[in-house]
This record gives sequence, structure tokens and C-alpha cells, in this order.
Amino acid sequence: MIEGVLYEPVEFEPLLDEPWVPARVEDAIAAIVSDADMAFGREALWPAHEWDEYHEGQPGKVLYAGAAGVIWALDALRRSGHAETSLDLGSAVLRALELERANPDAVEDEHYCPGSLLDGEAGLLLVAFRLAPARACADDLHALVRANLANPTDDISWGAPGTLLVALAMLEWTGEPRWDDAARESAAALRARRGDDGLWRQDDDYRGLGTLHGAAGNTLALIRLEPDETLASETAAVLARHAVHVDGMANWPGATGRPLVRPRDGRICLQWCTGAPGVLAGAWDYIDEDLLVAGAELIWRAGAHGDEKGHGLCHGTSGNGYALLKAFARTGNERWLERARRFAVHALAQAERAATRNGRRRCSLFTGDVGTALFAAACLDLDTRFPIIDVM
Repeated sequence: MIEGVLYEPVEFEPLLDEPWVPARVEDAIAAIVSDADMAFGREALWPAHEWDEYHEGQPGKVLYAGAAGVIWALDALRRSGHAETSLDLGSAVLRALELERANPDAVEDEHYCPGSLLDGEAGLLLVAFRLAPARACADDLHALVRANLANPTDDISWGAPGTLLVALAMLEWTGEPRWDDAARESAAALRARRGDDGLWRQDDDYRGLGTLHGAAGNTLALIRLEPDETLASETAAVLARHAVHVDGMANWPGATGRPLVRPRDGRICLQWCTGAPGVLAGAWDYIDEDLLVAGAELIWRAGAHGDEKGHGLCHGTSGNGYALLKAFARTGNERWLERARRFAVHALAQAERAATRNGRRRCSLFTGDVGTALFAAACLDLDTRFPIIDVM
């Protein structure tokens, strides 16, 4: 069997053979922040990339590919001392919230609900409270968290796992008991819907494995509330059972009962939202270490995503690079840090190349340049936490 069984080599490109120079990386991060500042407008927020537009001509507002995600990233880079934005981020996120309430980004999606962490109002309110704390904002967010308990899509993006993370962030920031109650309500509902096979439902026939849409992410959220060695062990067994191995490497299908090659388009995914990078990002600290290394080795061997997927977090080079940081966190082997930094150098170059080609940067967190800036900053700081999911 060949490596192509686990991924599609034609979709990847060799990593640049360039050294890791911290000063150059800092300059690249600062350039991304400066360009994001210049691209901002109060009415249009940030220009949406054609792939990211939820509605034609409408500015994106949510965390995944809208203004809230850009604002969160700019604030995170400022807090970590990497770049100082010139924008009034608190005012910007309140404007984005106003626009989202008037015309929700993802209202046409079958999974849409205002309580979605990544694609709904809840994510915006979380960022708004972080930057401009107000009682009304917290009250509205609390109502959305509780309303999301019965959401039938059990994943971090849309459902109760995501709003469980919201409640835990608000508990940390405010210390208010109501957030502990909301977190425990969410966890109880999530546990009650877990199947006998150790999985949750995202759609009628989809039982996901990864962090964004599946067991790794749901387990992450539950363990964040309180350690649970039994749950971790059971999820580790599920992930081990569904791993596909070739020559000491491993990848995962998006869900159980499905081949690596997706029936709908004949593609094999090796990215954060589906495949080994996402499984490692969510389950890095409890799956078998040999399995973790097998997944990381595949990511390294594949190299950088090509221009179709690009440099971003969700399905690009930066998201795959975070899995290598997780391998470093688990093993302590600096080889994985060095490899992650190779990915960061390449992702920054990809972002610059795309900006030159398109005449503008891609202004979004999970698919754009600020997400890549966060990954590069993480490689500078040895911070292995994935944006939003690990760090609120």
C-alpha cells in the first residue's frame, strides 16, 4: 500500500526550505494585523472572501469566517504582545452583533441556531463580553446557552458542546454561579445523548470522530468541565478502532461507517475539520501515544496544503500545523516543534502569496490570514492551544 491511500498527494505541496527566523515571523504577523486594520470599515466590517460569504454581498459577522473571529484574533495577538491593532475592537464587535441580529450570517444553513458558538450569535456575544463587558450582553448569552441544550446537532460548531465551552469561559471571566449551572446542564444533556457506541449524532446518519464535528471535540468539552478518565479512555478506544493505518501512519474518516474516500466527492480529507489533524487537536492528551505519532507523521509527510485549501486553520496548512504542536505537547520531542515551525513559515508565505494574487488579504479566523498569524505566534510562544476551542 502507498501513502496515497491515506491522503491525496496531488492536493499538497512541498514545504519551503526556509529557516525559522523569529524576527521575520513577528514582522509577518504585524503585517497581517496592519492590513486587517486598513481593510476594516464600520458598515461593511471586513470584505468577505467569495468562499466565506454566507449571503452574497453581506459582511460576515460570526466567529468562524466573520468579524467576530477577526476581532478575537486581533485581541489575542495584542494580549500576547505580538502586534497592536489600531481599531476600537469593542466598538467593532458591538457593530458586528448589531448587524448579525438584523441579518444572521448562517440563517439559511439547515443547522442554524443563534446559540451556535462558531456560526451564530453566541460567539459574537462571547467576544463582545470579553472586550466590552456588559450585564445585558451576559444575560443574552446565558439565555442562548440554555436554549441550545436541546440542539440536536451535537458538535462544537453548532450544538451544546460549543455552548458548554462558552459557559466555562464565562465562568472563568465572571465567577458567577449561574455559569457553572449552565455548564453542568449542558454537560448532562450532552452525556444523555451519547450513544452506546460512544458517539454523538451530528446528522441522522453522521456520527463524527473529530474535534469540529464529533467525538474528539465533544469529549474535549466534557473533560474541560471536569476530568473523566473513563470517558477519555472510551473515546480513545473509539478513535483507535476507526483509525486507518498504512506504513506506520494513520488517518481517520470524518465519521464511523464511512471510508476515508468520501462518497460525495471521492476526496480524502487530511485537515483540521476532517481527518487526522482534527482528531489530534482534540484528543492529543489521551489517545495512545503511538497513534498520535502515526497521525502526526502522516501530516508531516504530506506537507503543506495547496492553494485550493490554502493556509488557514479549518482546512489548510495552519490547522495541520497545530496538530504537530499537539504532538510536541504530548511527547516533549522538539522535532515536532521544529516541524510545526516549518509549517508556519510556509503558511505565512502562502498567505502573502494569496494576498498578492487577489489584491487583498482574506479576513477571517478559521479560513484566513489572522488564523495563520495566530498559528505563527503559537510557534513563537510554544503555545500549543488551538484558537477558540482551547482558548476563549
